[in-house]
Amino acid sequence: MNYPEISAELRKSRLEIPQKKVRAILDTDTYNEIDDQFALTFALMAKDKLDLRAVTAAPFFNTHSTGPADGMERSYQEILNIFSLMGISPDGMVFRGSTGYLPAPETPVESDAARRIIELAKEAEQDGEVLYVLAIGAITNVASAILLAPEIIRNIVVVWLGGHAFEWHGKNDEFNLYQDVPAAQVIFDSGVPFVMFPCSMVTDHLLTTEPELKARCKNSGRIGEYLYTHTYEEMLRCGHDSRVIWDIVTVAYFVCPEAIQSIIRPTAKLNDDGSYDLSDTSRHEMRYAYALNRDIIFRKLFESLSAYK
Repeated sequence: MNYPEISAELRKSRLEIPQKKVRAILDTDTYNEIDDQFALTFALMAKDKLDLRAVTAAPFFNTHSTGPADGMERSYQEILNIFSLMGISPDGMVFRGSTGYLPAPETPVESDAARRIIELAKEAEQDGEVLYVLAIGAITNVASAILLAPEIIRNIVVVWLGGHAFEWHGKNDEFNLYQDVPAAQVIFDSGVPFVMFPCSMVTDHLLTTEPELKARCKNSGRIGEYLYTHTYEEMLRCGHDSRVIWDIVTVAYFVCPEAIQSIIRPTAKLNDDGSYDLSDTSRHEMRYAYALNRDIIFRKLFESLSAYK
């Protein structure tokens, strides 16, 4: 696959931490667990930082679905549920995504989500803006959009929670990455400006507990009650005393960037088995998060929930 070239100057500008309100789209496997609901709620509340133009449903397959297509549809319905709980109309905002994963790194999967990403990227270009694609699931829809319209890589920035840290010594079997390795390879290889939030060793610090949620989330209206109840039920089901709310980090990148430490570094090569090859330091650059302050991020989330009710 031949992708358009992006100059070093343009890439540098795209990888700068935004200092103003930006256009955005959220791609989410919302029914997969509980953290996507927090991230979607956080994004919808962040009106001073995010001009959220669409929310797209990503495929997933685990104990909460019978397969990728079912996972996508359940996520689509859960997105509508969150909009309803927050009293926001979903009209023209919510789109179904892919019913399956990429069969190969050169083969896109058609979906309303992929087409909407392309449309919004082109609209942003016409208006002299950049579209930030916040991805918190298998990155199938985003990769398909790039494969269907490679020119959009000049006018989007992909902000993805996926993969474990480059320094991780175990198997890189993180859920978002490992579901669709070919799609992740598109993101790593296409040259699209890319901000990565690894899970293990970085985002797994975003732990919360039932007492914290009860004190700071439960009484924040219908949406706060839902987030608390759903999370507590998951904790009881899994036998956990705490819960990682991974996905809110992609929204925190815009809402409280001071809570996140990141560097510009060469993009890794992603192998077919999901492992990283870091040997080629001449590859195009990306922004890579390596640490965060969980207290600042959760404080901002809970303050937003309290104000929203």
